[in-house]
Amino acid sequence: MMNIQESGQMYLETILVLSREKANVRSIDVVNHTGYSKPSVSRAMGILKNGGMISIDPDGYIHLTDEGQRVAEEVYARHTILAKALMLVGVSKETAEEDACRIEHYISSETVECLKRFIENK
Repeated sequence: MMNIQESGQMYLETILVLSREKANVRSIDVVNHTGYSKPSVSRAMGILKNGGMISIDPDGYIHLTDEGQRVAEEVYARHTILAKALMLVGVSKETAEEDACRIEHYISSETVECLKRFIENK
């Protein structure tokens, strides 16, 4: 999919989701959303910043770069398609969301596209 680790993808997706819910996202928002420790989130934000996926302004607000936005939207789209497909076959919403989180980082683009076409035809 892309050359960024699963945890990095998850953090980018979290920042995307939070940025759709509120105007400004800070590390503490990521901590509260994920339940991860402040040091873990801080370390991850540093890695994503150094990798050019996010920027952090002087007020501590996190912004996705163009590349970070692209990756986050791709991961989020995969998640959404997988969750919908799982619910279509009878998996509960909660389990479908949890499983989609795990699967989204490993599934091939081909499979995602086939699932997307399948869902659209339902």
